[in-house]
Amino acid sequence: MGYEIERKFLLLNEGWRPAVIAVDTFRDGLLLRSRSGKVRVRQRLQKAWITVKGARHGIRRPEFEYEIPISDAVEMIETLCGPAIQKTRHTVIYADLAWSVDIHHGVLAGIEFAEVELADPRQCVEFPEWIGEEITHDVRFRKETLLRRCVEEAALPMS
Repeated sequence: MGYEIERKFLLLNEGWRPAVIAVDTFRDGLLLRSRSGKVRVRQRLQKAWITVKGARHGIRRPEFEYEIPISDAVEMIETLCGPAIQKTRHTVIYADLAWSVDIHHGVLAGIEFAEVELADPRQCVEFPEWIGEEITHDVRFRKETLLRRCVEEAALPMS
């Protein structure tokens, strides 16, 4: 079994931009969310994966990821999921750790986070000057919460 050990943060500024070493664009669809975890479909260029994530225990949770045909991913995202999450991920190396800075587009446009994956939950992390408040455990910043809020706001009548 694999594990994801990840911490998530708000950004203070754009000081990360000059240090970007890679840029990727993703489209995600949430198939299922429950207290015990979630199932997500991700499309990146002409590759796709289905990911099953278990419940968090601190900053660690079980994670299983399998490559699937791109046509299956597109069909699932377009017919089985709610609004697709579109984002550009910028990779930045700082103090020997790869940070992911995600800039969302589409329904979550304007949402920006930084994440860092660790080898061990007790691993020490040196923080760049552009990292803000930690939001790893803040339910307000989970994708399903943000999506639900955006969908609800879209359904409100214009005044």
